[in-house]
Amino acid sequence: MSLGAHLQELKKKHASLSAKVEEAQRSPGIDDLKIRELKKEKLRLKEEISRLDS
Repeated sequence: MSLGAHLQELKKKHASLSAKVEEAQRSPGIDDLKIRELKKEKLRLKEEISRLDS
């Protein structure tokens, strides 16, 4: 997999996680721990994207 394709895949996952976080925050039954885990994964992806993009 080329670097560009890998970056695109990471960006798709990041966008997907972003949508999941927003949806989870709107749902009253979702555990705060689950939201925190999603945010941590989203941040990890963002950092990896930034590292590879520079």
